[in-house]
Amino acid sequence: SKCRTGPLDLVFLIDSSRSVRPFEFETMRRFLVNIIRGLDIGPNATRVGVIQYSSQVQSVFPLGAFFRREDMERAIHAIVPLAQGTMTGLAIQYAVNVAFSVAEGARPSQAQVPRVAVIVTDGRPQDRVAEVAAQARNQGIEIYAVGVQRADVGSLRAMASPPLDEHVFLVESFNLIQQFGFHFQGRLCVIDHCSFGNHSCQHECVSFPEGPRCRCRQGFDLQPDGRRCQPRDYCNGVDHGCEFQCVSSGSSYRCICPEGRQLQADGRSCDRCRAGHVDLVLVIDGSKSVRPQNFELVKRFVNQIVDFLDVSPEGTRVGLVQYSSRVRTEFPLGRYGTADEVKQAVLAVEYMEKGTMTGLALRHLVEHSFSEAQGARPRAQNVPRVGLVFTDGRSQDDISLWAARAKEEGIIMFAVGVGKAVEEELKEIASDPPEQHVSYSPDFSTMAHMLENLKVNICPEEGKGVTELRSPCDCESIVEFQGSALAALGSLEQKLTQLTARLEDLENQLANQN
Repeated sequence: SKCRTGPLDLVFLIDSSRSVRPFEFETMRRFLVNIIRGLDIGPNATRVGVIQYSSQVQSVFPLGAFFRREDMERAIHAIVPLAQGTMTGLAIQYAVNVAFSVAEGARPSQAQVPRVAVIVTDGRPQDRVAEVAAQARNQGIEIYAVGVQRADVGSLRAMASPPLDEHVFLVESFNLIQQFGFHFQGRLCVIDHCSFGNHSCQHECVSFPEGPRCRCRQGFDLQPDGRRCQPRDYCNGVDHGCEFQCVSSGSSYRCICPEGRQLQADGRSCDRCRAGHVDLVLVIDGSKSVRPQNFELVKRFVNQIVDFLDVSPEGTRVGLVQYSSRVRTEFPLGRYGTADEVKQAVLAVEYMEKGTMTGLALRHLVEHSFSEAQGARPRAQNVPRVGLVFTDGRSQDDISLWAARAKEEGIIMFAVGVGKAVEEELKEIASDPPEQHVSYSPDFSTMAHMLENLKVNICPEEGKGVTELRSPCDCESIVEFQGSALAALGSLEQKLTQLTARLEDLENQLANQN
C-alpha cells in the first residue's frame, strides 16, 4: 500500500528556557527541520505551526503562515531563544486559545482534520500543566510530550494524551531526540485507503489510519451521512469581522448588532453604547511583573474599551486607577467629558512598577472611586456603577474582604487576567456569572480577543436599570412637560364635570322628597 502523511494541523511547542544550552537548541532546530521534511505540507494537507516558550510565549509562525518547507526552515533557523523560565502550562494555554484557532490558520472543527501538539521540554514546569493539558485534550488536541535529560516524567504524563506509552517519550540527551522523530513519522504514516475501494464521496476522499473519510470542497460542509456535501454556513470558519454577530444569508453573510445598537457604514461594527449610561472605573495593574512594553499594550487596550462607549457628562463617565504597592487615581470619573480627552489622559499615564496589592486597589475603588466627590452620580439616579480590574499575577495582599464589599455596594465587577493571573482570584473579584465577567489572555499581545465579551456585557441594555438624564430646560423636555400637564388637567376637568352632575342629581332627589 502507498504510505503518506494524512492532513494534519500540527503545532510544535519548544522549550527555549535558559537551561537549554545553545548547542542543544541547535539540535532541536535540526529535529524540527527533519520532521517537517517528512510531511506532506500544503493548505489541504499538513499545516505546521511553531511556538517557543520560556517565561513567556512567542509564536515563531502560525499554522496558516507557510505552505512551503523552505519558508518553514528559514523561520526555524531564525529563532532566537528566549532564555528565561519554563512556563509550559502557559504555552499549552496559548496553543488552546490562539495557535489552534481558525484565525491562526487551523481548520474548523467540522473539517475533521486532526489537531496534534508536540511539546519538547528539558525541565520541570514552573506552572501547573495538568488542568490546561486536560482542557486541550477535551478540545480534541492530541498531545505528545517529549522530555530531554532533566525533564520531569510526572509532568510529561500529566500533559500527554492516552495511551501514555505512545505519547510520552524521555531521551537522555538532545542528540537522541531523533529517536522520537522516527517514531512520530511512523505514527503519521497512513495507508492510502482512497486508492482502492468505493468510498462514494461526493467531492473528495481523504485517507486516515482508520480508513477513508470524505471531505467537501471550499464553501461546502459535510452532511451527517459522511459522503454528501451542502453549502456552508459562511459565518463558520470565516474571518467575517462582525463586531457582534454574523448571520448567513444566501451564498454570503451579513453582520447584525444587538437590540438598541445600529450597524455602522462599514457593515461590521455597531454604534457606540448609547442605550444606557454607566459610571466606569478601570483599575490597571502597574506592578513590576507587567514590564513597560506590556503596560503600553494595557493602555492601548483601555482605549479600545473607551472607543465603544458614549463618553459625556450625561452619558458614560470614565475614571482610571493604577496600583502596584500603592494606589494612585490617574483621573476620577468627573474629570473628562469626551472620549478623546479620556484616551489622551490614558496615554499620558506613567508606569508605577513595584508590587501587586490588588486588595488595596479594591478598597480604594470602593471607598473613593465611586464617591460623588470623585464624579460618580448619586445613587438616586440609578446609573450602574462598573469596576473593571486588570491584573497579571497573584495579589500580594488579601482580596476577599474588598472584593465582597464591592459587590455588596452594588458595583458590577469585571476581572481581566493576563499571563500569570490566578483564576480563583479573578472569579473572586468578578460578579456572577463568571463566564460573563471574567476574561483571560495568556499574553499581553493577544488581549484583543477579550474585547467582544467586554463590549456585550459592559453596555447596559436599553431601558434596563438606567435613568435617562435630560436637562429640564431642553425644548423637547418643556414640550413633553406641557403635553403631560395638559393631559392631566383634561382628565381632572372631566372628573369635576362628572362630580358636578352627581351633586345636581342628589339635589333634585332631595327637592322631590320635600
